[in-house]
Amino acid sequence: MADTSATREIFVTGLKNAHAMENQALSIMKPQVSRIENYPEVARRLEEHIRETEGQMTRLEELLQQLDESHSSMKDMALSFTGSMAAMGHTIAGDEIVKNSFANFAFENYEIAAYKSLLTVAELGGFPSATSALQANLQEEQNMAKWIDDNLRTVTTRFVELREAGESAKV
Repeated sequence: MADTSATREIFVTGLKNAHAMENQALSIMKPQVSRIENYPEVARRLEEHIRETEGQMTRLEELLQQLDESHSSMKDMALSFTGSMAAMGHTIAGDEIVKNSFANFAFENYEIAAYKSLLTVAELGGFPSATSALQANLQEEQNMAKWIDDNLRTVTTRFVELREAGESAKV
């Protein structure tokens, strides 16, 4: 397929949505990491993924610039707000760290789906120069989802152990 105006519009909208999605991810992860005390391995991985996410946003901005477009500040702001509210919602839960793990795993898989779809549109629309950046973002999201999956048992076990010992287990 060639770079048609409809496909280009779909691609640009997808890139803008992905940028806003990554902005939302930051607004979820930053408050989480600031509250973690008893799970240093989770804090370290979230800090690493925050840096990756910032790099992902830069890649998306570069792709948009190549298309003479820019990210949507309105979408960024709206999704950042909803991400902040989602992060705050778990702070009242007695099992905040576990709920955050569930939500983060779900969000990582949402991001994976979004990048797979964007890669398909890039292929259909004839945007081969975007493939490398989108593949890099996809790989980082897949790595994070795998890390959460691989560590859910450890986080849950630590949570239960802390609670059984009468210690603070929230974060």
